[in-house]
Amino acid sequence: MKTALLLGASLLFAASACAQPSSTPDALPADAPAPTASSAAPVDFYSFKVETLDGGTFDFSKLRGKRVLVVNTASKCGFTPQYKELQELWGLVDTSKFVIIGFPANDFGQQEPGSNAEVADFCEKNYGVSFPMMAKVATKGPSQHPVYAWLTQKEQNGVSNAEVRWNFHKFLIDENGVWVESLLSTSSPVGGRIRSFAAGK
Repeated sequence: MKTALLLGASLLFAASACAQPSSTPDALPADAPAPTASSAAPVDFYSFKVETLDGGTFDFSKLRGKRVLVVNTASKCGFTPQYKELQELWGLVDTSKFVIIGFPANDFGQQEPGSNAEVADFCEKNYGVSFPMMAKVATKGPSQHPVYAWLTQKEQNGVSNAEVRWNFHKFLIDENGVWVESLLSTSSPVGGRIRSFAAGK
């Protein structure tokens, strides 16, 4: 009798367990698309607003339809004379179709220690810089400026990861706000690659 009761209880428990809903999610249909890592859209290059060297605001939306060269600058670097070449390039091109944007930064060798006012004075006195210069930023690290996050992270620009290697590293962005290329500090602003890009060739 006891054996029969135990057997009945076991059967009842098994039936109850089979009736519980499974905690495992249902399998995807055979024709369902495979999941992707992320479907987030890249950040719009024209969405940025940046403080300028003189304390104003530079709205990147005004760059629509223009090719752009972004460069991180420093006043005490072996590449500092490239300010002269950048200014030369600025004088050679149609500035309604091409823009140079300088971002002073103290990230490499502590070679841009001055204040924004000091940087502005240095640029004007030594090189007559007249292309747009932004306020000092961090191009890398935990305080990386949003523009440089866009320039160096594929998930933001939608094209490529990159690394700012030193002062006067350059980035090219086309007239549609699309990331084009990352160029080392050794790339001359008046060299063939950059001049061709500036001219739309």
